[in-house]
Amino acid sequence: MSANDRPSGQPTKTAPTAATLATHDSAFMKACRREPVPHTPVWFMRQAGRSLPEYRKLREGTAMLESCMRPDLVTEITLQPVRRHGVDAAIYFSDIVVPLKAIGVDLDIKPGVGPVVAHPIRTRADLAQLRDLTPEDVHYVTEAMGMLTAELGSTPLIGFAGAPFTLASYLVEGGPSRNHENTKAMMYGDPELWGELLDRLAEITGAFLKVQIEAGASAVQLFDSWVGALAPADYRRSAMPASAKVFDMIAGYGVPRIHFGVGTGELLGLMGEAGADVVGVDWRVPLDEAARRVGPGKALQGNLDPAVLFAPTRAVETKTDEVLDAAKGLEGHIFNLGHGVLPNMDPDSLTRLVEYVHTRTAH
Repeated sequence: MSANDRPSGQPTKTAPTAATLATHDSAFMKACRREPVPHTPVWFMRQAGRSLPEYRKLREGTAMLESCMRPDLVTEITLQPVRRHGVDAAIYFSDIVVPLKAIGVDLDIKPGVGPVVAHPIRTRADLAQLRDLTPEDVHYVTEAMGMLTAELGSTPLIGFAGAPFTLASYLVEGGPSRNHENTKAMMYGDPELWGELLDRLAEITGAFLKVQIEAGASAVQLFDSWVGALAPADYRRSAMPASAKVFDMIAGYGVPRIHFGVGTGELLGLMGEAGADVVGVDWRVPLDEAARRVGPGKALQGNLDPAVLFAPTRAVETKTDEVLDAAKGLEGHIFNLGHGVLPNMDPDSLTRLVEYVHTRTAH
């Protein structure tokens, strides 16, 4: 039976990598599969870098995109929070615009601003910037992941990519945007061009995640950072098909697929429908309510408000208890922040939080 003849929803199964076999029985992977765990696993978005002084020292004089393309730096930065905090999974150090840079899009990450695109995509001719991504384009990812999985052993490595909607928003706006006016103008005003843009980005993103999985990622997370700007009907029509295509492209690998967005309380059910095995929840919706919105058959990840970490330890523990209590009835739960680690966060507060969750949930 050829790939074209396969019944829908039955992707070809790919043999697991040595890394996924080594991490199979970890608490993180068990939680992703909604199996019993020895303790609630913990990791933090943006744990690689950001708040760690050892990260800032290592990055001195090296631009963000350059550091993402140096396997030695990527490996060390990814490992730093695992060593320091004792988290249950590592998140690969990179940026969501790396695959765009790799295929030749003229962009840079400006300190204090974020990704800035030299020639925003506004017309069909502008789509020529987006060629297919090949493994050779991101050879440094394959190299760094090989180095990391050798070091991490039974600790899972999470790969990631930006979702098509969020990448499209950066490309259309030319950088970060508060109102996404150019993005929505294209989405509503030229839905055909918008559809082509997202479909190309889905192909690029799926190819990028395949590289990471084949290099040893035990799980992957699709970040849709800006999709909370959409109403549910617009998400279903104009963003969800591209995310679903990405998830479908990697379904055959059998690795857990995590989907996360910010301000997506109204979209949680749809984000699960797109093909995620684990739905990330920001801090705005309690986990028990999030479970009701997502429905059965999915694990949840989240969802302590990152700003809580600036409060005294007792207050952090009280708010953590609220998250864990709301998660009691879940099929699977991975403890995380409701978004990422903030740059000026005290690293010791993160270490204490990991220890507290592990102790509080140990069986």
